[in-house]
Amino acid sequence: MYHLTGVTKHYRHGGELVRALDGVGLHVPDGGALAVQGPPGAGTSTLLRILGGLERPTRGSVLLDGTDLATVTASRLGRIRAESIGLLGRGVGDRPESVAGLTVRQEVAAALAPLGLRPADRWELAGEALAEVGLTGRDALLPERLDPYARRRAALARALVKRPAVLLADRPTEGLPPSAAADFAELLVRVWDTYRLTCVITTDDEAVAGRLGRRVVLSGGRVSCLRRVAGTERCGTPSWCSCGGGR
Repeated sequence: MYHLTGVTKHYRHGGELVRALDGVGLHVPDGGALAVQGPPGAGTSTLLRILGGLERPTRGSVLLDGTDLATVTASRLGRIRAESIGLLGRGVGDRPESVAGLTVRQEVAAALAPLGLRPADRWELAGEALAEVGLTGRDALLPERLDPYARRRAALARALVKRPAVLLADRPTEGLPPSAAADFAELLVRVWDTYRLTCVITTDDEAVAGRLGRRVVLSGGRVSCLRRVAGTERCGTPSWCSCGGGR
């Protein structure tokens, strides 16, 4: 699904060169799940934005099903994002903001507008996605009437409604109370398995990282450790764990 080679992202901030990513190489197989971890400034969020086509690397290749997101045309990249990538951004749902007074279900259905589906089909799919995250019966509310955890689940429904091939989530349990964080971690694992998604999640939450197939640790914009988590393989193949610099 994803194959990254030599992915580098440099930019200038206040006249200083920032090396957000420096030669990252990764492979995430179709239907696989990867937890990305690292301290502040390690490049985890930058990596996720590049995987989602929100940024392009300074150099290197980012293959998604054989298409290089680093060099594809802007129109093609927009289509890939609209059709194939569901994104749960960092802190999404934390602020009780609605779009022009739209209800929860209307906001989820609006995510399908770029695909050209009939309004009735968008409405039906939005209801199914909200049911998947446990918000049936609350879809007619405005987002500000939901508690923060419910708003985050609504944001997940918006990411899932298009039935994407990929789900990317940036620290999805950050800021949630422990019980809600544990529930959301369980929900993320369930939708990964149910939808057979390729899933990449940046997280410091062991309840999330420990349930995914592999984890990678970034340090200084480089891969410092790559591990496969025991007991998380769908196919029953042997699990292994290895760690070393530069992988």
